[in-house]
Amino acid sequence: MIASSISNFTRVLTALSGILDKGAASAQARKIDPLVFTRARLSPDMFPLTRQVQIACDTAKNGFSRLAGVDAPKFEDSETTFEELQARIAKTVDFLNTFTAESLHGSEDKIVAFPAGPERTFKMKGDAYLNQWMLPNLYFHVVTAYDILRHNGVDVGKTDFLKGADMLP
Repeated sequence: MIASSISNFTRVLTALSGILDKGAASAQARKIDPLVFTRARLSPDMFPLTRQVQIACDTAKNGFSRLAGVDAPKFEDSETTFEELQARIAKTVDFLNTFTAESLHGSEDKIVAFPAGPERTFKMKGDAYLNQWMLPNLYFHVVTAYDILRHNGVDVGKTDFLKGADMLP
């Protein structure tokens, strides 16, 4: 579980950090208030950029905490700026780096219970939770954050999303 998961989550969150850097630089270069980007959303019924980043981070920190049977750090969900979102990503990556192979040993067969909305709780085996819940949610919210910035004219591309992938020449 550790080899295929922590490094993947860390890579994707690091790529998200780079995408946010491009968003901040674009706002500055184009003389746009950065809050226009951090508050932006693709559709009126979708979460804004800030919430997409928060959920991506929460997916990682809460998910691995559940798998390891430890308490996740609490984040206030009060970020509004690129700098604050970057700090949240950094805190999340630092937390992910505290997990070891031993702390996740046996978690693939562990039954994980987790909230899915305000009134529902789901249960899944650890391997399914990681591969069918955590990873899809991470990718969904990171790609949505990417899409929000791209939609607003930020010069990001697919390689920004794939940044850090172990591609061979």
